[in-house]
Amino acid sequence: MQKRYMAAMFALLTAMPLMAADGVIDVQSAFNVEETANRLESLLHEKGMTIFARINHSEGAANAGIALRPTELIIFGNPKVGSPLMQCQQSVAIDLPQKALIREDSESHVWISYNDPGYLQKRHDIPGCVEVLSKIEKALAGITQAAATR
Repeated sequence: MQKRYMAAMFALLTAMPLMAADGVIDVQSAFNVEETANRLESLLHEKGMTIFARINHSEGAANAGIALRPTELIIFGNPKVGSPLMQCQQSVAIDLPQKALIREDSESHVWISYNDPGYLQKRHDIPGCVEVLSKIEKALAGITQAAATR
């Protein structure tokens, strides 16, 4: 019984994205930063999202003579999703559009990081809006998992 419990817990923990205490969800990618960002951008387009910007922070750092591990930021959104959240609590607009950070850590692991919708709910004291937040949470989890896995 204990072996099955441990195996189930291990499977659950390795399949779930890691959530940092600061409200950021991290999803490990099987690809390098550029490929992960390309995959994410493609999936976002497929889902009808607008890509507002893709920023290559490591390239900018290199232009300033500073070494930085591969780091890209994609800023994206869809008014059909974000606007209802802003109707619930307008201050959440400071955290919209959504952002996804794709980065390589010091151990050469690649991560997609994004704001936890639950954190945004707490940060902006959003009453209700459970359906909207749930939709956003499921969409972000699905898109990032698809971009990060083979």
